[in-house]
Amino acid sequence: MSFTFDHVSLESEERRELRASVAALGRSFGRRYFTDCVREGRQTDELWHKAGALGFLGVNLPQEYGGGGAGLYELAVVLEELGATGCPLLLMVVSPAICGTVLARFGTEEQKQRWLPGLADGSARMAFGITEPDAGSNSHRITTTARRDGGDWLLSGRKVFISGVDIADATLIVGRTEDARTGKLKPCLFVVERGTPGFEFRQIAMDLSAPEKQFQVFLDDVRLPAGALVGDEDAGLLQLFAGLNPERVMTAAFSLGMGRYALEVAVEYARTRQVWREPIGAHQAIAHPLAKCRIELELAALMARKAAVLYDAGDDMGAGEAANMAKYAAAEAGAAAVDTAVHTLGGNGLTEEYGLASLLTASRVGRIAPVSREMILNFVSHHTLGLPKSY
Repeated sequence: MSFTFDHVSLESEERRELRASVAALGRSFGRRYFTDCVREGRQTDELWHKAGALGFLGVNLPQEYGGGGAGLYELAVVLEELGATGCPLLLMVVSPAICGTVLARFGTEEQKQRWLPGLADGSARMAFGITEPDAGSNSHRITTTARRDGGDWLLSGRKVFISGVDIADATLIVGRTEDARTGKLKPCLFVVERGTPGFEFRQIAMDLSAPEKQFQVFLDDVRLPAGALVGDEDAGLLQLFAGLNPERVMTAAFSLGMGRYALEVAVEYARTRQVWREPIGAHQAIAHPLAKCRIELELAALMARKAAVLYDAGDDMGAGEAANMAKYAAAEAGAAAVDTAVHTLGGNGLTEEYGLASLLTASRVGRIAPVSREMILNFVSHHTLGLPKSY
């Protein structure tokens, strides 16, 4: 059994067709393909390249660089629908959404020509490095710094929990440079290609079932040409948040897809599993929690759509608020759906056959990354409600 959300009928025919096409691709691979990749320690390359060839990975990127010319809304649709078939591609949050968006908006013509076509068709992948061991959610404490050395830059620092560095052709690194006018450090973005001397990474052992691995990144006086700097040196936070808002919307899509997959498995099981005279889904103790999950996923999905629409309309401030709310709501709804699904299946919820147990840890990713739910509550209380800041 498969079901879609009611609000999908409010979308344009083009977007409905995109959903259907992506869902068909996801079903052609299926959850078993995904879990086999994890168990065998390999990447979901077949699915990634197929999605790229069909134009799904670059649907948000400019047409003149090989993309689909659509927006973040469409890219979020792709990730959500793949997740709803049990095949969430986590690197979509990073490569086309964060890096592709930043390069498309602020990159030089040379950078766009160099990277966007590959990001669009899946032949190139890019990681994103912002998190640091001692900075946590405070981007103002980033210590990775870049200093000029003649016509080059020298980049030094350390990053942690960076997804997919081992398979990425380059990493978009958030560093800080000194403002010539004030002497204060300000954020800047640099493209660091894999294999650049001084750029090293080490895998972090994670108790998480995902093809994409997590890494520590070490930058030891990495020498970069002037052309590695993305955009205007003085743009600072504007460029950074051009990537972080899409990251939150895509994380919401990741959680929504996962929650939808878990709920679908649970509903089918509850409809057919019979212990006494009626299927277990006839009992309110089983039916009501599943109904609640459907409601919460639906509400979170609507907020995610709002955030994507605002972002695509160029309303960065409005999109920031909505993207944080969407990420929070979707993460909570997705985790609740997974937990409820496992409980609905009982012992079967922990078996490989149904593919739900591995989602128990995966569903927590959306509640933790890229920013914790507590920091989102801080954002809403301070920026939306106007309450005093506690930090």
